[in-house]
Order: sequence, then C-alpha cells, then structure tokens
Amino acid sequence: MKIRQPIIGVLGHVDHGKTSLLDAIRGTSIAKKEHGGITQHIGATEVPIETIYEICGSLIKERKFKIPGLLFIDTPGHEAFTTLRARGGSLSDIAILVVDIREKVMQQTVESLNILKKFKTPFVIAATKIDLIDGWRNSQNKPFVQAIAEQKDFVKEELDRSIYTISEQLFNHGFSSERYDRISDFTKNVAIVPVSSKLRIGIADLLLVLIGLSQRYLENQLKTEEGPGVGTVLEIKEEKGLGKTLDVILYEGTIRKGDTIVVSGKNKPVITKVKILLKPRPLDEIRDPRDPFIQVKEVSAAAGIKIAAPDIDDVIPGGIVKVANIENLEHIINEIRDESKLAIDLSEDGIVIKADAKGSLEALYYELSLLGVPVKKAGIGDVTKRDVVDAETTQNELNRIIIAYNVKAPQDIVSGTSVKIIEGKVLYELIDKYKETIEKEKERIEEEKRSEINFPVKLKILENYIFRTSKPAIVGVRVLAGKIKPDLPVMNSEGKSLGTIKSIRDKDQTLKEAIMGQEVAVSISEAVVGRNVQPGDIIYSDLSENDVKKLKNLELTYEENETLNEIISIKRREKPFWGI
Repeated sequence: MKIRQPIIGVLGHVDHGKTSLLDAIRGTSIAKKEHGGITQHIGATEVPIETIYEICGSLIKERKFKIPGLLFIDTPGHEAFTTLRARGGSLSDIAILVVDIREKVMQQTVESLNILKKFKTPFVIAATKIDLIDGWRNSQNKPFVQAIAEQKDFVKEELDRSIYTISEQLFNHGFSSERYDRISDFTKNVAIVPVSSKLRIGIADLLLVLIGLSQRYLENQLKTEEGPGVGTVLEIKEEKGLGKTLDVILYEGTIRKGDTIVVSGKNKPVITKVKILLKPRPLDEIRDPRDPFIQVKEVSAAAGIKIAAPDIDDVIPGGIVKVANIENLEHIINEIRDESKLAIDLSEDGIVIKADAKGSLEALYYELSLLGVPVKKAGIGDVTKRDVVDAETTQNELNRIIIAYNVKAPQDIVSGTSVKIIEGKVLYELIDKYKETIEKEKERIEEEKRSEINFPVKLKILENYIFRTSKPAIVGVRVLAGKIKPDLPVMNSEGKSLGTIKSIRDKDQTLKEAIMGQEVAVSISEAVVGRNVQPGDIIYSDLSENDVKKLKNLELTYEENETLNEIISIKRREKPFWGI
C-alpha cells in the first residue's frame, strides 16, 4: 500500500486571509522550483515533500517523512469545505483555520469550528497578519521561530497577548490550544502557528506542523491501495472543444481513460465513461493559454483531475465519483445512491431550503437546526414553482420562507408570492438574513394582530379643552396608556358606554392614531359632557371579553397591563366573573 498526500482545506472568517495564505504557500513553493516546486492540479495545489524539505531547511533537521507531500484545495472557505465530501465526512484530511491576529475569533470562525467538530477533522490555526503588530521588524521569508527572535520585547508581549486571547476564545468552544513551538503533546492541544502571508513569515512552520501531524496521526488514513478510483466532484465546467467536464479530487485508487464511472446525480446515480482524462500543464509549460491541459492515460490518488464524459448534465457538485466494472456496477450504483441520501430530518411544518450541492444543503440544515428551525423540504438546484407552492401552503406563517444557498430564485417564479425568498452565497450571511426576516415577520404579524384587537386604553379629558358637548362631543384628551385609533369603543369609569372615537385631530391635522403621552382632540359619538362624562374624568377603552382572551396571547406594555386590570375591575362590578 502506498501513502498518499493528505488533502488540506482552508477555512476562516471573511477577510482573515484565506486566499492570501494559499497564495503565500504557492509563492513560497514556486520560489523553490529548482527542487521540483509545486504541481498544479485541477482545483488543488500539490507541494511535494522535496519542496517542503527545502522550505523548512533547518527546522526539519535530519527528519524524513513517508508522506509524499501536501495537497491543498484551492477553493478556500467553509462553503467549499462542507460541499466537498468523502466517505460521509469531509474531503479534507486536515484543515487550516485562518484567524486574523487582530480580530481574533469571529462569527465565521465559530461556524468553521462547528463544521470541524461535526466532521471530526483535525486542524491547525494559522494566526495571520502578524506583520501588522505595531513595531514588527521585517523578517521576510523566515520561519516564525527565527522571525520572533528578532523582535523587540514589547512586540513579543503583544503577540503573546493576542495568542492568549485566541486560546481563551477557542477554549470557550471546547478546544485547548497553544503556540505550536510550546506544545509537547499535539493530541491534547490545537497548534497555533503565527504567520504573515504578505512577508511569507511562518510558512515553513505551518508546512512542518501539517506534514508532522499528518505523518504521526493520519498515516493509516492516508494508505491507499492500488484499486478503482474514488473521488469527489469539485464542479461541473463547460470547456471549449470538450463540452461539459467534471473537476474531481481523486482521494483513493486509480482512474483511467475508458473507465466506467458512477457519479452522484440530482435524482439518481449517473453512469458514464471517461472519454478524456486531463491534468493541467506544469506552470512553466503553459505557453498557449487556450490549451492549458494535457491528456493522460491514468491518474492515481491524491490528485485534482478533469474528466470529459458524456451525459453528465445531472451530476451534482460535491457528489461522489467511483470507478466501476461489469461485475460490481449494480453494487456501486447502490452505494452511490445510499451516499447521496440527504442527512436531513424533515418536519411536517417548516421552511424550504435549496442549495447547489448535497454538502451545502446539509451544512445549511445543520446551522438552522442549531437555531431550532424546522425544515419541510430540502433539495438541490434552483428554486422551482413547486418549491414556492410548498412554502405557500405551510401552516405556520413564520415558516413561509425559502432559503436559496448559492442557487437562483428566478424572478418569474417568485414574483407575486407572499413567500419570503432569502438568497446568498455565504452561509453565515444567509443565517443572519433569516434571523432578520423572522424578526420583521414577527413584528408584522404582531402589528396585524394588534390592528384586529381593541387594546387597553386610558384617557384623561382635559378640563379647559371642551370644544363641543355632544353629538358628537369634541374634547381634548391626554393619552395615559395604550394607543387610540378611530372606531375604538370607549366607556366612563363606571363602565357605561360612551360610543366610539370617531376622529382624532392635532391642530389642523387628522391623525390615524395617538400614543401614550400625546394630547389630542377627539370626537366621541355618544358622550355628553356634563351628563355621562365630566371635564377631568378618566375614560377607558370599552373591551369585550373576546378582546381580553386575545390580549392574553400578546405582549402588553406595563401601562397597558395596568390599564387592563383597571378595566377588568370596572367590568366585574356588574359581572363578577367577567373576562375569566
């Protein structure tokens, strides 16, 4: 059995330097190209062990590794991480969690930690942007352990403070961590490697930690037999002269031109044949940008490859690819079918979620499940008319929502519907948008409920502001509690009806409502000043028992609650069990 390269994913909060770190790893490796440099794969970058020996230099000393190198997935971010799956877990054997040394652990960092926990993926922390610490001396292209020795004491102390804060934050999420050069037992601590992508400081340290951890703890996992190829689809791409192609990370076995392959499809496994197998030309051989690939007869794991094959329209990104033969074809089809099943528990009443890949959909479901959000329907692909109908017929009004994660919601399908459509390409932003939508919907529903119910209201008739004594009486009032609106029934302090408020005015302006603290003029249909109401009197909204029952399900202000109790006391003078 041979040992393949570990596949490495890069996660972290937005703008914390994921892409810059990958660029720095590539750049540092390309600079050592006299020793083989990097090998560019489809969707991945391979750094061979010889290049790692060269970059790490004295850090490695006399140590030798069986691991042939490291294979970095080129698409950073946890959207890619969750989409790319293997054997029910993550495609990545080990991950780099990028944390900005200044901003520390942020929202997407926590999301990334949850994903790493879920997939039980080992990881190291790359504490980026150390060159932005005040007073940092330029130590370009040096390992961190050499660069830190050249810094002044106050810089070292500032770095230690930042790392301590990150460690504290990680501890709150269940991880013990320490600066990598201070760790004696890597099974008990997550390694924090301080780096600067801009100055390429600490790249050697990071590569050394990754190769060391892979050698020590992942060797059995990385053993791959000579056998049929197994991989994960990165994406489906249209290539000039080739038609639709599959970009695949091969993590097990060998794939050859002419092989029959079974791939995860939208509705069922897709069976097809490898027509052309492609790898990128080496970086120093790309002379014609129109011809960046070379055809090969076979490729072994781990590698990033491009497959040209017929009838692959229904293949889904993040799906599994397996080489099959006549004897095991049915067995492989059943395996792919089982692996393609969504790990999602659906509820009778819930929201609708759509995503571009199985892993993305499951990641979205996982984040929603942490919030206790039920899901009625989940599917891969763009939002359809059927999705909208399913969302519209949801019983709970708050669940009439479709979340579209990295897929389209065509305007002709969603326009005119009452269903709320939440679209986006970043998971944590989608979750934030969902929370905002729910809050707005709750406020709207509450407002609608309030508009249908008469609320507890308390008014004082102002003594010197009697404009008309009857038919209707027009008087000045101060709103002591609640909110008045036209057609609100009112009563005096003895529980006798005064009819309804017909209109509300402030100077020359007609108002739709008046709230607590306002002084306005109101016309009251059945009030007669001097008979059933007097200047200076307190009057109340004339609530029905049905109003009181409905009010029990709503949030009332302190003043509204107090007024409601006063109204109930007035009503119970005649009917002792009123409102019970």
